[in-house]
Amino acid sequence: MTDIAFHFNAPDKLAYGCRLLRKIYLSGAKAAVTAEPAVLAELDALLWTFSSADFVPHCTADGSSVTLASTPVVLAASPSRYRQHAILVNMGHDLPAGFEEFERLIEVVSLSPEDAQAGRSRWKHYAAQGYALKRHDLAHRAAGAA
Repeated sequence: MTDIAFHFNAPDKLAYGCRLLRKIYLSGAKAAVTAEPAVLAELDALLWTFSSADFVPHCTADGSSVTLASTPVVLAASPSRYRQHAILVNMGHDLPAGFEEFERLIEVVSLSPEDAQAGRSRWKHYAAQGYALKRHDLAHRAAGAA
C-alpha cells in the first residue's frame, strides 16, 4: 500500500517543492511530480534558479525516452507512466491518477483557502480508502525554527 504524507501549510508551495525535490534527489531517490500544466511550468523554471549552490536534475514529460529514464525528477501532468520513480509528489489540486502505483505519495498543500480545501478533499478520499496518512505541518515547523 502506498505510503501517503501530507505536507501542509506551505507558505510558498513552489519554493517548498524545490527544497523537497532537492532533498529527494540528494537521498538518491527518483520522483515524479504532478500538478496542473501551469504549475509544472512555474516549478520547472524555479528549479533552475531557486539555489545558486544546488542543482536538481529534472525534465518534463516531453523529454526523450533516454532523458526520462536517466533523470531523477520528472514533471508530468499524467505521472502514472513514471512508476519506476518511487515517489510521487502532488503539487496540484486533483487526486493524482495512478498514485497507488508508487511506493510513496507526498501531497504538498499551501495556505491558500482553495488549495487547503482541495487538500482536505484528497485527505478524506485516501482515509476512506483505508490509507494511514502522515501529517507534516509546515507552519508549526517554521514557528519552531524561529
